[in-house]
Amino acid sequence: MLKFLFLSLFSFSAFAQTLCTPELATMPTLAGGRVKPLVVFAEETLRFVTGKSKFGDEPATMTFCRLSFDGMGVASGIDLPVKIEHVDVKKLLDMPAGEDSMLLSKLDPYAESLRMAYVGQKENNAFKKEINRVMNRLQTVDAVKGARAWTLPEVNAGKVTWLPLGEFLTEQKVAMLKTQNADPFLALYKTTKVSYIAAEGDTFMLEYTYHKTQPYVWALVLSILALGLAFAVKAPWVGLTASGIVLAIELAGMVLRIFISGRAPITNMYETVMFSGFGALILSFALTIWKKERLFLLGGLAYNVLCLMMMKFANNMLDPSISPLVPVLRDNFWLSTHVTTIILSYAALALSWIIANVVLIRQVFKGSTSTETRVQMEQIYTCMKVGVVLLAAGIILGGVWADYSWGRFWGWDPKETWSLIVLLVYMAILHGRYSNWITPVRFAPLAAGAFMSVMMAWFGVNYILASGLHSYGFSEGGAIFLGSFFAIQTAFLVFVALKNRKKLFP
Repeated sequence: MLKFLFLSLFSFSAFAQTLCTPELATMPTLAGGRVKPLVVFAEETLRFVTGKSKFGDEPATMTFCRLSFDGMGVASGIDLPVKIEHVDVKKLLDMPAGEDSMLLSKLDPYAESLRMAYVGQKENNAFKKEINRVMNRLQTVDAVKGARAWTLPEVNAGKVTWLPLGEFLTEQKVAMLKTQNADPFLALYKTTKVSYIAAEGDTFMLEYTYHKTQPYVWALVLSILALGLAFAVKAPWVGLTASGIVLAIELAGMVLRIFISGRAPITNMYETVMFSGFGALILSFALTIWKKERLFLLGGLAYNVLCLMMMKFANNMLDPSISPLVPVLRDNFWLSTHVTTIILSYAALALSWIIANVVLIRQVFKGSTSTETRVQMEQIYTCMKVGVVLLAAGIILGGVWADYSWGRFWGWDPKETWSLIVLLVYMAILHGRYSNWITPVRFAPLAAGAFMSVMMAWFGVNYILASGLHSYGFSEGGAIFLGSFFAIQTAFLVFVALKNRKKLFP
Protein backbone atom coordinates (compact mmCIF):
# COMPACT_ATOMS: atom_id res chain seq x y z
CA MET A 1 0.00 0.00 0.00
CA LEU A 2 2.80 2.44 0.89
CA LYS A 3 4.59 1.71 -2.37
CA PHE A 4 1.42 2.49 -4.29
CA LEU A 5 0.99 5.76 -2.39
CA PHE A 6 4.60 6.76 -3.06
CA LEU A 7 4.25 6.08 -6.76
CA SER A 8 0.99 7.97 -6.90
CA LEU A 9 2.79 10.99 -5.45
CA PHE A 10 6.10 10.85 -7.33
CA SER A 11 7.70 9.32 -10.37
CA PHE A 12 10.83 7.16 -10.01
CA SER A 13 12.94 9.93 -11.55
CA ALA A 14 11.82 12.41 -8.91
CA PHE A 15 12.10 9.96 -6.01
CA ALA A 16 15.61 10.80 -4.76
CA GLN A 17 15.11 14.56 -5.10
CA THR A 18 11.74 14.47 -3.32
CA LEU A 19 12.11 11.91 -0.53
CA CYS A 20 15.86 12.19 0.00
CA THR A 21 17.08 15.78 0.14
CA PRO A 22 20.30 17.40 1.51
CA GLU A 23 18.25 19.00 4.30
CA LEU A 24 17.98 15.56 5.91
CA ALA A 25 21.59 15.90 7.10
CA THR A 26 20.46 17.81 10.21
CA MET A 27 17.59 15.48 11.13
CA PRO A 28 17.97 13.99 14.63
CA THR A 29 18.12 10.20 14.84
CA LEU A 30 18.66 7.79 17.72
CA ALA A 31 21.57 5.45 16.99
CA GLY A 32 24.25 3.80 19.08
CA GLY A 33 22.60 4.83 22.32
CA ARG A 34 22.48 8.57 21.66
CA VAL A 35 20.87 11.20 19.46
CA LYS A 36 22.97 12.42 16.55
CA PRO A 37 22.48 14.19 13.19
CA LEU A 38 21.51 11.84 10.38
CA VAL A 39 24.60 12.78 8.34
CA VAL A 40 26.86 11.48 11.12
CA PHE A 41 24.96 8.21 11.42
CA ALA A 42 24.86 7.81 7.64
CA GLU A 43 28.63 8.30 7.29
CA GLU A 44 29.37 5.97 10.21
CA THR A 45 27.16 3.30 8.66
CA LEU A 46 28.74 3.57 5.22
CA ARG A 47 32.24 3.62 6.72
CA PHE A 48 31.51 0.47 8.71
CA VAL A 49 30.09 -1.37 5.70
CA THR A 50 32.30 -0.12 2.86
CA GLY A 51 35.33 1.46 4.56
CA LYS A 52 34.46 4.85 3.03
CA SER A 53 32.20 7.61 4.31
CA LYS A 54 30.34 8.04 1.02
CA PHE A 55 29.20 5.98 -1.95
CA GLY A 56 30.45 7.38 -5.23
CA ASP A 57 29.90 11.12 -5.55
CA GLU A 58 26.62 11.08 -3.65
CA PRO A 59 26.41 12.52 -0.12
CA ALA A 60 26.16 9.84 2.56
CA THR A 61 22.76 11.11 3.73
CA MET A 62 21.27 10.67 0.26
CA THR A 63 22.63 7.13 -0.08
CA PHE A 64 21.41 6.17 3.40
CA CYS A 65 17.96 7.63 2.72
CA ARG A 66 17.57 5.89 -0.64
CA LEU A 67 18.64 2.55 0.87
CA SER A 68 16.17 3.05 3.72
CA PHE A 69 13.26 3.43 1.31
CA ASP A 70 14.04 -0.01 -0.11
CA GLY A 71 12.09 -1.27 2.89
CA MET A 72 9.14 0.86 1.84
CA GLY A 73 8.88 -0.91 -1.49
CA VAL A 74 10.78 1.56 -3.69
CA ALA A 75 14.04 0.07 -5.00
CA SER A 76 17.16 2.24 -4.74
CA GLY A 77 19.28 0.22 -7.17
CA ILE A 78 22.32 0.71 -4.92
CA ASP A 79 24.74 -2.22 -4.71
CA LEU A 80 27.18 -1.42 -1.90
CA PRO A 81 30.73 -2.82 -1.87
CA VAL A 82 31.18 -4.61 1.47
CA LYS A 83 34.66 -4.34 3.00
CA ILE A 84 36.55 -7.65 3.38
CA GLU A 85 40.02 -7.52 4.97
CA HIS A 86 41.20 -10.97 6.06
CA VAL A 87 42.94 -13.04 3.38
CA ASP A 88 41.31 -16.32 4.49
CA VAL A 89 37.83 -14.78 4.41
CA LYS A 90 38.57 -13.58 0.87
CA LYS A 91 39.45 -17.16 -0.08
CA LEU A 92 36.23 -18.40 1.51
CA LEU A 93 34.30 -15.92 -0.64
CA ASP A 94 36.27 -16.76 -3.81
CA MET A 95 37.37 -13.14 -4.18
CA PRO A 96 39.84 -12.23 -6.94
CA ALA A 97 43.36 -11.38 -5.77
CA GLY A 98 43.97 -7.73 -4.91
CA GLU A 99 40.35 -6.83 -4.13
CA ASP A 100 39.34 -5.55 -0.70
CA SER A 101 35.56 -5.47 -1.11
CA MET A 102 32.73 -7.48 -2.58
CA LEU A 103 29.44 -6.20 -3.97
CA LEU A 104 26.48 -6.91 -1.73
CA SER A 105 24.63 -8.74 -4.51
CA LYS A 106 27.57 -11.14 -4.90
CA LEU A 107 28.10 -11.53 -1.16
CA ASP A 108 24.50 -12.38 -0.20
CA PRO A 109 24.69 -15.97 -1.56
CA TYR A 110 27.63 -16.63 0.78
CA ALA A 111 25.71 -15.70 3.94
CA GLU A 112 25.15 -19.31 4.97
CA SER A 113 28.76 -20.25 4.21
CA LEU A 114 29.93 -17.41 6.45
CA ARG A 115 27.65 -18.52 9.26
CA MET A 116 28.83 -22.13 9.02
CA ALA A 117 32.49 -21.06 8.96
CA TYR A 118 31.91 -18.89 12.03
CA VAL A 119 30.22 -21.70 13.98
CA GLY A 120 32.89 -24.19 12.96
CA GLN A 121 35.77 -22.00 14.10
CA LYS A 122 36.35 -22.79 17.77
CA GLU A 123 39.26 -20.46 18.36
CA ASN A 124 38.44 -16.74 18.58
CA ASN A 125 41.18 -15.77 16.15
CA ALA A 126 41.47 -13.04 13.52
CA PHE A 127 39.69 -15.22 10.93
CA LYS A 128 36.64 -15.70 13.15
CA LYS A 129 36.58 -12.01 14.11
CA GLU A 130 36.63 -10.97 10.46
CA ILE A 131 33.76 -13.34 9.63
CA ASN A 132 31.82 -11.79 12.50
CA ARG A 133 32.49 -8.30 11.17
CA VAL A 134 31.37 -9.26 7.67
CA MET A 135 28.15 -10.77 9.04
CA ASN A 136 27.57 -7.62 11.11
CA ARG A 137 28.02 -5.54 7.96
CA LEU A 138 25.44 -7.65 6.18
CA GLN A 139 23.04 -7.28 9.12
CA THR A 140 23.61 -3.52 9.12
CA VAL A 141 22.75 -3.22 5.43
CA ASP A 142 19.71 -5.44 5.98
CA ALA A 143 18.51 -3.16 8.79
CA VAL A 144 18.99 -0.06 6.64
CA LYS A 145 17.24 -1.57 3.62
CA GLY A 146 14.47 -2.87 5.87
CA ALA A 147 13.70 0.70 7.06
CA ARG A 148 14.66 -0.30 10.63
CA ALA A 149 18.00 1.47 11.14
CA TRP A 150 16.80 5.04 10.57
CA THR A 151 14.74 6.19 13.56
CA LEU A 152 12.70 9.39 13.66
CA PRO A 153 11.22 11.17 16.69
CA GLU A 154 7.49 11.32 17.22
CA VAL A 155 6.43 13.79 19.89
CA ASN A 156 3.17 13.40 21.78
CA ALA A 157 2.39 15.65 24.76
CA GLY A 158 6.08 16.51 25.12
CA LYS A 159 7.14 12.84 25.21
CA VAL A 160 9.50 11.62 22.47
CA THR A 161 9.13 8.16 20.96
CA TRP A 162 11.70 6.95 18.44
CA LEU A 163 10.17 5.01 15.57
CA PRO A 164 11.91 3.23 12.67
CA LEU A 165 11.19 4.78 9.28
CA GLY A 166 8.88 1.89 8.39
CA GLU A 167 6.68 2.65 11.41
CA PHE A 168 7.03 6.41 11.30
CA LEU A 169 5.71 6.83 7.73
CA THR A 170 2.28 5.30 8.21
CA GLU A 171 -0.27 5.07 5.42
CA GLN A 172 -2.22 7.88 7.06
CA LYS A 173 0.78 10.21 7.05
CA VAL A 174 1.64 9.42 3.46
CA ALA A 175 -1.97 9.88 2.36
CA MET A 176 -2.08 13.26 4.08
CA LEU A 177 0.92 14.36 2.05
CA LYS A 178 -1.24 14.31 -1.06
CA THR A 179 -2.78 17.55 0.15
CA GLN A 180 0.60 19.26 0.58
CA ASN A 181 2.30 21.56 -1.87
CA ALA A 182 5.80 21.05 -3.34
CA ASP A 183 8.25 18.95 -1.33
CA PRO A 184 5.66 17.52 1.07
CA PHE A 185 8.12 15.07 2.65
CA LEU A 186 10.55 17.88 3.38
CA ALA A 187 7.76 19.69 5.19
CA LEU A 188 7.09 16.55 7.25
CA TYR A 189 10.79 16.22 8.14
CA LYS A 190 10.99 19.87 9.18
CA THR A 191 7.86 19.60 11.32
CA THR A 192 9.25 16.50 13.01
CA LYS A 193 12.58 18.19 13.70
CA VAL A 194 10.95 21.34 15.09
CA SER A 195 8.74 19.25 17.39
CA TYR A 196 11.74 17.31 18.68
CA ILE A 197 13.77 20.47 19.35
CA ALA A 198 10.82 21.98 21.24
CA ALA A 199 10.66 18.88 23.45
CA GLU A 200 14.34 17.96 23.91
CA GLY A 201 16.47 20.89 22.69
CA ASP A 202 18.96 21.12 19.84
CA THR A 203 22.17 19.90 21.49
CA PHE A 204 22.53 17.29 18.73
CA MET A 205 23.30 20.18 16.36
CA LEU A 206 26.63 20.64 18.15
CA GLU A 207 27.74 17.41 16.52
CA TYR A 208 26.60 18.70 13.14
CA THR A 209 28.76 21.81 13.68
CA TYR A 210 31.70 19.61 14.72
CA HIS A 211 31.19 17.40 11.69
CA LYS A 212 30.93 20.24 9.19
CA THR A 213 33.77 22.43 10.49
CA GLN A 214 36.30 19.55 10.67
CA PRO A 215 38.52 21.28 13.28
CA TYR A 216 41.24 18.63 13.13
CA VAL A 217 41.63 18.94 9.38
CA TRP A 218 42.23 22.67 9.86
CA ALA A 219 44.57 21.87 12.75
CA LEU A 220 46.57 19.54 10.48
CA VAL A 221 46.97 22.16 7.76
CA LEU A 222 47.95 24.87 10.26
CA SER A 223 50.31 22.51 12.13
CA ILE A 224 52.24 21.86 8.91
CA LEU A 225 52.42 25.62 8.26
CA ALA A 226 53.46 26.27 11.89
CA LEU A 227 56.18 23.61 11.62
CA GLY A 228 57.50 25.27 8.48
CA LEU A 229 57.48 28.72 10.10
CA ALA A 230 59.15 27.47 13.29
CA PHE A 231 61.85 25.80 11.22
CA ALA A 232 62.44 28.71 8.80
CA VAL A 233 62.17 31.66 11.20
CA LYS A 234 64.56 31.71 14.15
CA ALA A 235 62.53 34.26 16.12
CA PRO A 236 60.76 32.04 18.68
CA TRP A 237 57.60 34.18 18.89
CA VAL A 238 56.68 33.27 15.29
CA GLY A 239 56.56 29.54 15.95
CA LEU A 240 54.96 30.03 19.34
CA THR A 241 52.20 32.21 17.88
CA ALA A 242 51.46 29.72 15.11
CA SER A 243 51.47 26.87 17.64
CA GLY A 244 49.10 28.82 19.87
CA ILE A 245 46.59 29.07 17.00
CA VAL A 246 46.86 25.31 16.41
CA LEU A 247 46.32 24.63 20.12
CA ALA A 248 43.24 26.89 20.14
CA ILE A 249 41.68 25.01 17.20
CA GLU A 250 42.41 21.60 18.73
CA LEU A 251 41.06 22.76 22.09
CA ALA A 252 37.86 23.92 20.39
CA GLY A 253 37.52 20.51 18.76
CA MET A 254 37.99 18.73 22.08
CA VAL A 255 35.52 21.01 23.86
CA LEU A 256 32.93 20.20 21.18
CA ARG A 257 33.55 16.47 21.64
CA ILE A 258 33.18 16.87 25.40
CA PHE A 259 29.82 18.64 25.04
CA ILE A 260 28.65 16.06 22.48
CA SER A 261 29.68 12.99 24.49
CA GLY A 262 29.46 14.35 28.03
CA ARG A 263 32.88 12.92 28.94
CA ALA A 264 36.60 13.46 28.59
CA PRO A 265 37.81 12.80 25.01
CA ILE A 266 40.19 9.95 25.90
CA THR A 267 38.13 6.76 25.77
CA ASN A 268 39.21 5.12 22.49
CA MET A 269 42.32 4.90 20.32
CA TYR A 270 41.28 7.80 18.09
CA GLU A 271 40.90 10.11 21.08
CA THR A 272 44.12 9.00 22.76
CA VAL A 273 46.04 9.84 19.56
CA MET A 274 44.24 13.17 19.41
CA PHE A 275 44.98 14.00 23.06
CA SER A 276 48.57 12.79 22.83
CA GLY A 277 49.38 15.16 19.97
CA PHE A 278 47.67 18.02 21.80
CA GLY A 279 49.50 17.22 25.04
CA ALA A 280 52.88 17.02 23.33
CA LEU A 281 52.33 20.42 21.70
CA ILE A 282 51.36 21.99 25.03
CA LEU A 283 54.42 20.47 26.72
CA SER A 284 56.74 21.60 23.92
CA PHE A 285 55.18 25.07 24.02
CA ALA A 286 55.88 25.34 27.76
CA LEU A 287 59.41 23.90 27.50
CA THR A 288 60.28 26.29 24.65
CA ILE A 289 59.32 29.26 26.81
CA TRP A 290 61.09 27.84 29.88
CA LYS A 291 64.28 26.49 28.30
CA LYS A 292 64.50 28.97 25.38
CA GLU A 293 65.22 26.08 23.00
CA ARG A 294 63.45 25.97 19.61
CA LEU A 295 63.98 22.23 19.17
CA PHE A 296 61.28 21.51 21.78
CA LEU A 297 58.70 23.36 19.67
CA LEU A 298 59.83 21.72 16.44
CA GLY A 299 59.52 18.30 18.07
CA GLY A 300 56.07 19.05 19.47
CA LEU A 301 54.77 20.33 16.14
CA ALA A 302 56.25 17.36 14.25
CA TYR A 303 54.63 14.86 16.61
CA ASN A 304 51.33 16.75 16.49
CA VAL A 305 51.39 16.56 12.68
CA LEU A 306 51.96 12.78 12.87
CA CYS A 307 49.01 12.36 15.25
CA LEU A 308 46.70 14.52 13.14
CA MET A 309 47.68 12.62 9.99
CA MET A 310 46.81 9.34 11.71
CA MET A 311 43.44 10.78 12.75
CA LYS A 312 42.71 11.87 9.19
CA PHE A 313 44.03 8.96 7.14
CA ALA A 314 44.05 5.89 9.43
CA ASN A 315 40.28 5.51 9.73
CA ASN A 316 40.48 1.73 9.33
CA MET A 317 42.60 1.69 12.46
CA LEU A 318 41.22 4.68 14.39
CA ASP A 319 37.44 5.08 14.58
CA PRO A 320 36.45 8.77 14.88
CA SER A 321 32.90 7.91 16.01
CA ILE A 322 31.67 9.17 19.36
CA SER A 323 30.29 6.13 21.16
CA PRO A 324 28.70 5.59 24.60
CA LEU A 325 30.99 4.54 27.41
CA VAL A 326 31.23 1.03 28.76
CA PRO A 327 30.31 0.83 32.48
CA VAL A 328 33.90 0.70 33.82
CA LEU A 329 34.68 4.05 32.16
CA ARG A 330 31.63 5.93 33.40
CA ASP A 331 33.35 7.32 36.48
CA ASN A 332 34.61 10.54 34.93
CA PHE A 333 36.90 11.37 37.87
CA TRP A 334 39.11 8.32 37.27
CA LEU A 335 38.74 8.61 33.52
CA SER A 336 39.91 12.21 33.65
CA THR A 337 42.87 11.51 35.94
CA HIS A 338 44.30 8.06 35.19
CA VAL A 339 43.88 7.99 31.42
CA THR A 340 44.79 11.66 30.97
CA THR A 341 47.97 11.23 33.00
CA ILE A 342 49.00 8.11 31.05
CA ILE A 343 48.41 9.76 27.66
CA LEU A 344 50.29 12.90 28.72
CA SER A 345 53.20 10.68 29.77
CA TYR A 346 53.16 9.08 26.32
CA ALA A 347 53.15 12.59 24.83
CA ALA A 348 56.24 13.58 26.82
CA LEU A 349 58.04 10.36 25.91
CA ALA A 350 57.03 10.85 22.27
CA LEU A 351 58.61 14.29 22.41
CA SER A 352 61.86 12.72 23.65
CA TRP A 353 61.59 10.17 20.81
CA ILE A 354 61.16 12.86 18.15
CA ILE A 355 64.08 14.94 19.48
CA ALA A 356 66.30 11.84 19.82
CA ASN A 357 65.71 10.88 16.18
CA VAL A 358 66.34 14.46 15.04
CA VAL A 359 69.60 14.48 16.99
CA LEU A 360 70.65 11.15 15.45
CA ILE A 361 69.89 12.41 11.93
CA ARG A 362 71.97 15.51 12.60
CA GLN A 363 74.86 13.48 13.99
CA VAL A 364 74.91 11.08 11.05
CA PHE A 365 74.44 13.52 8.20
CA LYS A 366 75.65 16.84 9.56
CA GLY A 367 77.70 16.29 12.68
CA SER A 368 77.46 18.01 16.07
CA THR A 369 79.94 19.71 18.36
CA SER A 370 80.36 18.49 21.91
CA THR A 371 78.46 21.55 23.17
CA GLU A 372 75.54 20.92 20.82
CA THR A 373 75.47 17.25 21.81
CA ARG A 374 75.39 18.13 25.51
CA VAL A 375 72.49 20.59 25.00
CA GLN A 376 70.53 18.12 22.88
CA MET A 377 71.00 15.30 25.39
CA GLU A 378 69.70 17.61 28.11
CA GLN A 379 66.58 18.32 26.03
CA ILE A 380 65.87 14.61 25.61
CA TYR A 381 66.60 14.05 29.31
CA THR A 382 64.12 16.76 30.32
CA CYS A 383 61.29 15.25 28.25
CA MET A 384 62.01 11.77 29.58
CA LYS A 385 61.94 12.95 33.21
CA VAL A 386 58.53 14.58 32.70
CA GLY A 387 57.25 11.44 30.97
CA VAL A 388 58.45 9.06 33.67
CA VAL A 389 56.93 11.13 36.50
CA LEU A 390 53.58 11.28 34.68
CA LEU A 391 53.70 7.58 33.81
CA ALA A 392 54.44 6.56 37.41
CA ALA A 393 51.57 8.75 38.63
CA GLY A 394 49.26 7.31 35.97
CA ILE A 395 50.07 3.72 36.93
CA ILE A 396 49.39 4.44 40.60
CA LEU A 397 46.09 6.16 39.75
CA GLY A 398 45.20 3.21 37.53
CA GLY A 399 45.85 0.84 40.41
CA VAL A 400 43.55 2.82 42.68
CA TRP A 401 40.86 2.82 39.97
CA ALA A 402 41.33 -0.93 39.45
CA ASP A 403 40.86 -1.50 43.18
CA TYR A 404 37.72 0.63 43.05
CA SER A 405 36.31 -1.07 39.91
CA TRP A 406 37.64 -4.66 40.01
CA GLY A 407 38.57 -5.15 43.66
CA ARG A 408 42.34 -5.44 43.18
CA PHE A 409 45.14 -2.92 42.82
CA TRP A 410 47.24 -4.98 40.39
CA GLY A 411 46.47 -8.08 38.35
CA TRP A 412 49.21 -8.39 35.72
CA ASP A 413 46.74 -7.52 33.00
CA PRO A 414 48.58 -7.05 29.63
CA LYS A 415 47.97 -3.29 29.66
CA GLU A 416 49.16 -3.00 33.25
CA THR A 417 52.18 -5.20 32.63
CA TRP A 418 53.33 -3.30 29.56
CA SER A 419 52.86 0.05 31.30
CA LEU A 420 55.17 -1.22 34.04
CA ILE A 421 57.67 -2.44 31.41
CA VAL A 422 57.72 1.04 29.85
CA LEU A 423 58.31 2.62 33.25
CA LEU A 424 61.17 0.25 34.06
CA VAL A 425 62.79 0.75 30.62
CA TYR A 426 62.80 4.52 30.95
CA MET A 427 63.84 4.48 34.61
CA ALA A 428 66.83 2.33 33.66
CA ILE A 429 67.82 4.80 30.93
CA LEU A 430 67.37 7.80 33.23
CA HIS A 431 69.39 6.12 35.97
CA GLY A 432 72.13 5.23 33.49
CA ARG A 433 72.24 8.80 32.19
CA TYR A 434 72.33 10.27 35.72
CA SER A 435 75.12 7.92 36.86
CA ASN A 436 77.11 8.32 33.61
CA TRP A 437 76.76 4.60 32.97
CA ILE A 438 75.14 5.57 29.66
CA THR A 439 77.43 7.84 27.69
CA PRO A 440 76.03 10.85 25.77
CA VAL A 441 76.66 9.16 22.42
CA ARG A 442 74.58 6.14 23.47
CA PHE A 443 71.82 8.11 25.16
CA ALA A 444 70.03 9.31 22.00
CA PRO A 445 69.82 5.84 20.35
CA LEU A 446 68.48 4.36 23.58
CA ALA A 447 65.90 7.17 23.91
CA ALA A 448 64.77 6.60 20.33
CA GLY A 449 64.58 2.82 20.73
CA ALA A 450 62.83 2.98 24.11
CA PHE A 451 59.75 4.52 22.50
CA MET A 452 59.04 1.16 20.88
CA SER A 453 58.06 -0.07 24.35
CA VAL A 454 55.56 2.81 24.56
CA MET A 455 54.12 1.85 21.19
CA MET A 456 53.76 -1.73 22.37
CA ALA A 457 51.94 -0.67 25.54
CA TRP A 458 49.81 1.86 23.68
CA PHE A 459 49.03 0.13 20.38
CA GLY A 460 50.53 -3.36 20.62
CA VAL A 461 48.36 -4.56 23.50
CA ASN A 462 45.27 -3.38 21.59
CA TYR A 463 46.15 -4.47 18.08
CA ILE A 464 48.32 -7.56 18.62
CA LEU A 465 47.61 -9.09 22.05
CA ALA A 466 43.93 -7.99 22.21
CA SER A 467 43.31 -9.57 25.61
CA GLY A 468 42.77 -8.55 29.20
CA LEU A 469 40.42 -6.42 31.24
CA HIS A 470 41.17 -3.31 29.19
CA SER A 471 39.11 -4.76 26.33
CA TYR A 472 37.12 -1.53 25.89
CA GLY A 473 40.15 -0.02 24.17
CA PHE A 474 40.78 -2.86 21.72
CA SER A 475 40.74 -2.23 18.00
CA GLU A 476 41.58 -4.06 14.82
CA GLY A 477 43.73 -3.30 11.80
CA GLY A 478 46.83 -1.80 13.40
CA ALA A 479 49.24 -4.73 13.30
CA ILE A 480 50.74 -3.68 9.95
CA PHE A 481 51.17 -0.11 11.17
CA LEU A 482 52.86 -1.23 14.36
CA GLY A 483 55.10 -3.73 12.59
CA SER A 484 56.13 -1.07 10.08
CA PHE A 485 56.97 1.34 12.89
CA PHE A 486 59.14 -1.22 14.67
CA ALA A 487 60.89 -2.19 11.42
CA ILE A 488 61.65 1.40 10.36
CA GLN A 489 62.86 2.50 13.79
CA THR A 490 65.00 -0.60 14.24
CA ALA A 491 66.50 -0.27 10.75
CA PHE A 492 67.38 3.36 11.42
CA LEU A 493 69.03 2.53 14.74
CA VAL A 494 71.05 -0.24 13.09
CA PHE A 495 72.13 2.25 10.42
CA VAL A 496 73.17 4.75 13.11
CA ALA A 497 75.07 2.04 14.98
CA LEU A 498 76.98 1.08 11.85
CA LYS A 499 77.82 4.71 11.05
CA ASN A 500 78.91 5.51 14.62
CA ARG A 501 80.27 2.09 15.64
CA LYS A 502 83.65 3.50 16.68
CA LYS A 503 81.99 5.99 19.05
CA LEU A 504 79.31 3.62 20.29
CA PHE A 505 81.63 0.63 20.77
CA PRO A 506 85.15 2.02 21.39
